[in-house]
Amino acid sequence: MSVLWQRRLDHYPETRQRLWYLAIVVAATVVLYYELYVPGAVAPAIIAQYHMTFPYYVYISVVGNAIGAFSSLLAGLADRWGRANLVAYGLGVTGLLTLFGLPNAPDQFTFGVLFALVSFVEGIILVATPALVRDFSPQLGRASAMGFWTLGPVVGSLVLSEVSSNTITALPAWQSQFVICGIVGLVVFAIALFSLRELSPNLRDQLMVSMRDRALIEARAAGIDVEKAIERPWRQMMTVRVIGSAFAISVFLIIYYTAVGFFTIYFTTIYGFSLAQANGIGNWFWGIDALSLIVVGVISDRLRVRKPFMLVGALGAIVMTIVFLTRATVPDTGYYTFVWIISVLAVFMAVAYAPWMASFTETVERINPALTATGLAVWGWTIRAVVALSIFALPFVVTSMTPLVQYGTEVATIAAKYDAEIKTIGVVDPTTLAALGRNPTDAEAGTKAVAEIMQAQNVDQATALQRLKAAAAVPKEDLAFLQAHAAEVQQAAAATPGQWQNWWWVCVGGEVAFLPLIFVMVGRWRPRQAAADLAEHQARVDEELEQLSSSTGGTSQR
Repeated sequence: MSVLWQRRLDHYPETRQRLWYLAIVVAATVVLYYELYVPGAVAPAIIAQYHMTFPYYVYISVVGNAIGAFSSLLAGLADRWGRANLVAYGLGVTGLLTLFGLPNAPDQFTFGVLFALVSFVEGIILVATPALVRDFSPQLGRASAMGFWTLGPVVGSLVLSEVSSNTITALPAWQSQFVICGIVGLVVFAIALFSLRELSPNLRDQLMVSMRDRALIEARAAGIDVEKAIERPWRQMMTVRVIGSAFAISVFLIIYYTAVGFFTIYFTTIYGFSLAQANGIGNWFWGIDALSLIVVGVISDRLRVRKPFMLVGALGAIVMTIVFLTRATVPDTGYYTFVWIISVLAVFMAVAYAPWMASFTETVERINPALTATGLAVWGWTIRAVVALSIFALPFVVTSMTPLVQYGTEVATIAAKYDAEIKTIGVVDPTTLAALGRNPTDAEAGTKAVAEIMQAQNVDQATALQRLKAAAAVPKEDLAFLQAHAAEVQQAAAATPGQWQNWWWVCVGGEVAFLPLIFVMVGRWRPRQAAADLAEHQARVDEELEQLSSSTGGTSQR
């Protein structure tokens, strides 16, 4: 039992072992976000199941993000308590909630409460996992490591899109997606429970630039005063560099979190794609993003700079978001047009994000490497607060979604199934229709209806009579549904594209706000300057190691 709780390593692990721990952290992050995002893949079905309004569904996400924001602050205690147990046992909680809780929620309120619990745990792990990645990755490999960590939300989204697009036809019940996800979550929980470890505070509280620092860090560890190093943690982190950087990436990612929560709703209601098609578009977005994060991280580490990547990525994201929003009012935009647009957008977002994550942890380390989790807690709180506020604002910008989400699919299905019959009904005088509805054998009303069809549709009497009989066979409940909701669905369909276009402009504003705050972060703009800094650091490390060796040798002689 002690092994399942005491997870500290007193020596910095070898490369193979270190990569194993990093792999567990990445897998844990992937599963966590898979669990968090799974409602988005079947959002229309959930809304229909519980008869939710669109704002109600949106506010479930708002509350979840708000709760996640404050649990992120709680996770700042990982600098004192450690990180590994928060991750391992948190996975167990979210796995159980996803497998047994959410798919069996009896009503919309219970569903919202259970989702809030998942979000609470997610806010904690959001801080603990990148802290572990930072602990096990020197600065020279930080962008690559953070690129892999960032695969968590991206690959989580990709796995969700891939699984749902390939299983939703065979398993149409939305609960099936939660069951699959929950099983995967508990498997990864078991791996983390028995395998995940973390560095002791004496090791992780130091700055490690390259693997050459390992001997020096272990030599210094015995002299680290852990309690003193983490005194007044929040005061140390309340700086423009930390808060400004966290705010910058939060508003930059508004479009990302909108995509996670609402792409399926957007593509199914505005463009008429099926759930499988909408999730298929997501496959491209997340897949390209995942690959780009790794490639960009490796290149950033090779060049030893972060800021140029952030600048290029942000500018490219702005351009591609504007291209994307121009299609909002073009309802016949094809599937592969969107694939190309969002794939290029995904590349530029990755170019900005992986180097940003590396630069942020390096910015925190410049202030105090012992408070990495505290700095990440500030980031976690900020990003969840910004996402909660932005999603809260979404229904005030996109005001016409509820009729499309609740009634649009059924209206379209009935209209397509009985297209000819509905056109026939439309040319008959309502008074005549009412008379036939009361008495289908009313000869006078029938004769009048046939005459109206002949005149309006330019057909002979026999054809008109045949069409009237076909129209009479349309189920009354379907006609009543169309009469009750078709008009408001048509009005919403006309207004909603322009409203979504306004929202995408809000996302562009967030990307623009990211640009000036790049300059408050630490790091060089030119690779040559970064290489000179590294050479200077390595010279200091060699000198200190030599001094320690001489001191140890002298002591042993005495």
